[in-house]
This record gives sequence, structure tokens and C-alpha cells, in this order.
Amino acid sequence: MIFQKAKPNNLTNQQAFILAHRKHHHRITFARLLLLLSFLVLWEYTTRSGYVDIFFFSSPTAILQYLYRMILDYSFFKHTGITLLETIVSFLLVTVFSLFFATLLWYKNSLSEILEPYLVVLNSLPKSALAPLLIVWLGTGSKTIIVAGISVAVFGSIISLYTGFCQADEDMLKLIYTLGGNRKDALFKVILPSSVPLILSNMKVNIGLSLVGVIIGEFLAARQGLGYLIIYGSQVFQLNMVITSIMILCAIAMGFYKIIQTAEHCYKKANKYS
Repeated sequence: MIFQKAKPNNLTNQQAFILAHRKHHHRITFARLLLLLSFLVLWEYTTRSGYVDIFFFSSPTAILQYLYRMILDYSFFKHTGITLLETIVSFLLVTVFSLFFATLLWYKNSLSEILEPYLVVLNSLPKSALAPLLIVWLGTGSKTIIVAGISVAVFGSIISLYTGFCQADEDMLKLIYTLGGNRKDALFKVILPSSVPLILSNMKVNIGLSLVGVIIGEFLAARQGLGYLIIYGSQVFQLNMVITSIMILCAIAMGFYKIIQTAEHCYKKANKYS
């Protein structure tokens, strides 16, 4: 009994820090869940009491009922699966293309000087303006939607990665060149290893942008998918369908973000103890 009381006082600084970090993490998680639950309760209360028109704003229980019907008739798996597949393909292609072209721009300074203004213009261009052209060029279907998802994220991703590559540790680069290394050695021994946190952070942004681009494509060129359900539901005034699809999209975005965030935390932990 005396040993159990004295044990907390014998914690090392590292153990105390870990315990405090876990408590802080649990408090943050609890606060987030409490905020979400409060919002849902308030939403349900206002619709049931008549303060908010349930026809236009739906309600948590109505959304759950509609989601249950979607699961029963398998439309949930069909439309959600299609949007997930298109988003994942778009995200992977954006990651590969942006990393390749950012590396190429860093490796060839003259090429970056030529292309940088065009990348800035293309990144600033509203991608929804390209959607009608994509439909004319590629037709309707998954190909157009995937390209729309890529177009939203790829140019900004290239600029972000290239800027990060150019801000690498100059002392390390000088050391590589002093020891007889070339630009290829600098790329693989300094630039890419030091840019892993930047790449992971960039991926967290790209997954959301890819999802946005896919939904824009589904608005205009799809007959299935969550974006199609949102447009169709708004046209026939089935607001439960619209809001349920939006909630599913929120869950998908959160899931993707958490996956990449977990990968980022694993990298930081592995790098810390290596």
C-alpha cells in the first residue's frame, strides 16, 4: 500500500511527460466529442421543437434512418465505394506527379525558372472552370472525375514541394559538395530525407483537395457517387439524401486525414528514437 502511494513520486521525467501528454490528449479528445455531441443534440432539439424546418435542414435521427436505408439497399456501398476509389486514385497520382515534377524542377534550375509562372497561373485558375472542358475532351465517367481530382491539387502540391526542397539545409548541401558529391547525391542524401515531414504534411492537404476535385467532377459528369447523390437530391428536394451524403463525405475526409496523421506520427516517433 505504501509502495503504491509512493510510486507516482518515483516517476522519471520521461514517464511524467508521457503521462501528462496522454492526459492532455484524452482531454482534447473528450472536448471534441463533447462539442460534436452538443451540436447534434442542439440540432435534434431545434428540429423537433419546430425552431428549424426539418424539411430543409433534416435532423440527426432522420439522417441515421436514411443511412440505414442506404445500407439495406446497398446504395451506400455502391456510391461511397466509387467516390472512395476515385479519391484514392486521384490522391496517389497527385502524390506521384507532384513529387516527380518538384524533384525535376529542383534538379534543373533553368526548367523551374521557365515553368514557375505557369504553375502559379494554373494553381490560381478555378478548377471548376476546367470541368466542362474535361467533359468535352474525356467524356463522362471515372476518367474525367479522376482528372478533375488531380487538377485541383497537383499544381499547388508541386509549388509547395519545390519551395520546401529549395529551403533545405545549405550547410548539409555544402558538405555533400565539399566531399565530392554531385547534385544527385544532394537530392538523395539531403533533400528527400529532410523533406519527409513536408511530404507527409503536403499529403494531408492533397487528400482533402483530391476529394473536393472528385466531388466537383461527380457534380458534372457522374451517374453514381456521393457527388451525384448531392446534386440529384437537391434537384428532387430530398434533403435527407443531400445532408446524409455530406456527412459521409465528412467521415471520409476525417478518415483519410487520420490515416496520414498516424503515418506522420509514426515517422516522427521512429525518427526520434533512431
